[in-house]
Amino acid sequence: MSIDPSDALVVGVDYGTLSGRAVVVRVSDGAELGSAVYEYPHAVLTDTLPGGVPLGPDWALQVPSDYVDVLRHAVPAALADAGADPAAVVGIGTDFTACTMVPTLADGTPLNELPRFADRPHAYVKLWRHHAAQPQADRINKLAADRDEAWLPRYGGLISSEWEFAKALQLLEEDPEVYAAMERWVEAADWIVWQLTGSYVRNACSAGYKGILQDGRYPDAEFLAALNPGFVDFVTTKLDQPIGALGAVAGTLTAEAAGWTGLPVGIPVAVGNVDAHVTAAAGNALQPGQMVAIMGTSTCHVMNGDELRDVPGMCGVVDGGIVSGSWGYEAGQSGVGDIFAHFVETQVPAAYSEAAAASGLTVHEHLTRLAATQRVGQHGLVALDWHSGNRSVLVDHELSGLLVGETLATRPEDVYRALLEATAFGTRTIIETFAGAGVPVSELFVVGGLTKNKLLMQIYSDVTRLPLSLITSAQGPALGSAIHAAVAAGAYPDVRAAAARMGRVERSVYTPDEAAAGRYDELYDEYRQLHDHFGRGGNGVMRRLRAIRRQALAGTTETGTTATTTTETGTTSAAEVTR
Repeated sequence: MSIDPSDALVVGVDYGTLSGRAVVVRVSDGAELGSAVYEYPHAVLTDTLPGGVPLGPDWALQVPSDYVDVLRHAVPAALADAGADPAAVVGIGTDFTACTMVPTLADGTPLNELPRFADRPHAYVKLWRHHAAQPQADRINKLAADRDEAWLPRYGGLISSEWEFAKALQLLEEDPEVYAAMERWVEAADWIVWQLTGSYVRNACSAGYKGILQDGRYPDAEFLAALNPGFVDFVTTKLDQPIGALGAVAGTLTAEAAGWTGLPVGIPVAVGNVDAHVTAAAGNALQPGQMVAIMGTSTCHVMNGDELRDVPGMCGVVDGGIVSGSWGYEAGQSGVGDIFAHFVETQVPAAYSEAAAASGLTVHEHLTRLAATQRVGQHGLVALDWHSGNRSVLVDHELSGLLVGETLATRPEDVYRALLEATAFGTRTIIETFAGAGVPVSELFVVGGLTKNKLLMQIYSDVTRLPLSLITSAQGPALGSAIHAAVAAGAYPDVRAAAARMGRVERSVYTPDEAAAGRYDELYDEYRQLHDHFGRGGNGVMRRLRAIRRQALAGTTETGTTATTTTETGTTSAAEVTR
């Protein structure tokens, strides 16, 4: 396709945890001309299904029709916001939170849309932060270690409960009827592209990081059968599909999808992608040593490297997983913004809300202002940032949050600052683990809504002793998807060339304060001791408490699903809970 970049536009659509956002971008320079956000009507289902069926602990589901509604609402609204002629749009790209899984029929119909499965939790989308498959992840990890599976080091030695295989195994073992009806186990990143094009192509990013696809192979049938005899043909009958390279064309926009979006029929649709990985292009942060932290409800850390290294506790390393020609590395923290929000919503007295409102501030802003007046260590606290489990480097979603040092003199702003610092300590743990494995980090690129908190950004720079560069797009992942759309449309030869022209970043906006960094070293030492004591076997109380909670809920709540009890060794027992 011959394109004049000075006239062409592309659309990027980013699917987050609570909403989808679309951005209209000029191909020639990456200028964002218009954007729109659409909040999912069903949000995240953690307590009950839409019809009232209760869910068990650690569940997080979504309704796939909400994703199509983003195309119906956000894309036309972004075009209107840009004042753009839809005829000028030459391509569309999308990205998704991962690992978010949709069980479907062979034609892509989600199982929850079948009347017979409308009240079955396992028929719904399992959001990335669905952590109820930890017992299955434990078994996958133990079996892989016992068998010395060659792919295990590519994931830092541990598979997450958030990923494709653990979630699918949970589905099989807790609702075999839904599993049998499921003909495709689809990453949401690929499902939405399927809706746009009518073609099902698995993207190389999700397949590599979340689907254990390494060197062209998945875990073999013998491994799957050892997990559960009914799982033996999972890959061949439900998972495997053609793999699409990042930035390639997955298909063209169908007439139906054109009607949803207002875009021209037949324009190229880029292969799907993951929100974190696509954002590296948005900041033109594609060189080795440049780590990108996408900070929102959770944080995902991605970076490229020239060499293949085994990094303990990383989420994965994939050849071309971020950009072709480099090894793409991923790590992450399961809770960041969620932790701050939970504290504000559940632990802050009404007087703070009233004081914030009187000053024209949000509660977060009010707490930040109070916390910013403190010297490092003044609150006398240290926290563990595991309120949603640990993604890296421990890869254990049975872990939980911890606060040490609280007294009767502790104020909400003290705890709030300690939580900010804890997430920075978690990032430093990841960075040091990468460096220790021969993948050094020289610069931290940050994007997301949390970049508005200047105190938080300075804390991250001080704690990590790294300069922080800000990816300045208000919609970083959506811009990254637009960049991939420009490549798919033929406007640029590859993602690197497109990112060099369309990426948007301010370099070294925050730099470390040496005095503060030195004081943070002391707090970080305390953090690491707690981290290793509770996370590496010194005390299994967090896992035991989770098991006690599950037992209590199974005895008092009718969930309609299987009640699973996890022991400290990761073994499980299950009993069907009847309605």
